[in-house]
Amino acid sequence: KVTLHSQTERTSRVFTLLLGCTTMALVAHSAGFSATYGTYCMFVWCFCFAVTLVVFTMDMTRLHGCMPISWDNFTVAFAMLATLMYVTASIVYPVYFLRSECPSEGCEVRNYRIAVTVCSSVCCFAYGAEVFITRAKPGHVVGYMATASGLLKVVQAFIACIIFGALANDSEYNRHIPTQYCVVVYSLCFAITVVVVALTVSGRTSSLRFPFDRFVVIYTFLAVLLYLSAAVVWPVFSFDKKYGTPGRPEDCPRGKCPWDSKLVIAVFTCANLVLYFTDLVYSQRIRFVSHSAA
Repeated sequence: KVTLHSQTERTSRVFTLLLGCTTMALVAHSAGFSATYGTYCMFVWCFCFAVTLVVFTMDMTRLHGCMPISWDNFTVAFAMLATLMYVTASIVYPVYFLRSECPSEGCEVRNYRIAVTVCSSVCCFAYGAEVFITRAKPGHVVGYMATASGLLKVVQAFIACIIFGALANDSEYNRHIPTQYCVVVYSLCFAITVVVVALTVSGRTSSLRFPFDRFVVIYTFLAVLLYLSAAVVWPVFSFDKKYGTPGRPEDCPRGKCPWDSKLVIAVFTCANLVLYFTDLVYSQRIRFVSHSAA
């Protein structure tokens, strides 16, 4: 039986497939990409298109019932991840490849890049619509990943990846032991968050020998404390006059400036602190129901 809910989800996936295919075709035809940032954007578009195509095919053929995972949890988790990835790609691509003046390749290339930015941006809303459709609603029984707490887990892990990227971009984190402690905090919280998502998507939470919902609440509380300490320690040892540089150095190259990386880490550390605190509030009201049904 196909419900209106399922039809709306499938329609949303058709739009994401069409927009994703259009975006990749425009980039491959004339818009182009280069360097690390361009490669990341192309990876996002290709990865999301490939997984969405698999999800759409499995859903239409009902073959997902043979997979040993919680299908509903998987699809909403991926839709949330794809939304975040598309948002970053839709920001990064125009920042590094789109200028008001025509490039050396000609104005036609600029027009193609504008079209790529538009298609990528619209696709963000298409994936976001799927998340909105499948999210938890009052009185409805849904998978954990469709709840606010579950969706926040995906956002937390994604932001941690941004922090890791900034750390790898000459952040000078190894100059002080306290900043190395912050790296441990980011890594530990990221690892456990990924494990929570993986166990939920696999539908194995009910087979564990401890109350998984209580574990998530306790872990989230500890993550709040850990991120709170990192939100204090990182700025002090990065921007204080005694340990770091309060202002951005004038001779710092764009894209390879340690100060910029430190600022990105500080901002997203505070962002994740807010997300973990919000998650703590929601997770206390969640009861896990593990299933592998479609």
